[in-house]
Amino acid sequence: MAQIICIIGNKGGTGKTTISHMLAQGFGLLGQRSACVLTDTAREPLSPEGRRYLTADARSPEALGKVMDKLRSLNGWMGVIDGGGNRSEIDRKLYSLADLVVLPFRDSHEDIRAVVKDLETFPRAWALPSQWPTNPWQREAAERTVATQLAGFRDRILEPVGALSSSKLLLQKQIPAQLPTPLANACRGIARQVLDLLEVLYEDVTDEAEAECNDARTHQDESAMPAGTLAH
Repeated sequence: MAQIICIIGNKGGTGKTTISHMLAQGFGLLGQRSACVLTDTAREPLSPEGRRYLTADARSPEALGKVMDKLRSLNGWMGVIDGGGNRSEIDRKLYSLADLVVLPFRDSHEDIRAVVKDLETFPRAWALPSQWPTNPWQREAAERTVATQLAGFRDRILEPVGALSSSKLLLQKQIPAQLPTPLANACRGIARQVLDLLEVLYEDVTDEAEAECNDARTHQDESAMPAGTLAH
């Protein structure tokens, strides 16, 4: 069955949707089949064309149930559930379904206060510094704040994901044919962390021919899925 990773958190603007798509893209770059699942009713589904993962529309409880059932039947797949929308009841539901829970937070005292509450509420969750400063001085200041305010959770904090303006490309309905190398590297970095936590073996896919083979295999698996279960 698929491994389910949920990206949740009560604070808005932390980059949950961006992290979800970066993680799914990173899985594809590491040779893992995956689907990114939309649950936020305020967003529209994105086209899977050009991505290294499938997209799924689960904006209703019925659709979410069908998508989860399908993902659980797919051996070796990774399901990334975008819990955007800042809905406490949905967060609790997704937490109960997940093999791994990620709580993105940004470099602000408000975000850190919110993620502390979420870490207390969801004891199996991991905090992920998101859109983190890349300027050395700003990053050092941010790390001092985290060390002070998240001291009790230091063993549940993942490596930061640096701020990348190009990450917005993954949130376009149709993504460009070529994505910037720094974005691809950042996607791989997130995926490696998650795969390591899940103890899933993987190999870096850097050769374009091998990457194309992975895409072809993904589309072959996609063709076997019931219509209306995974959006494409």
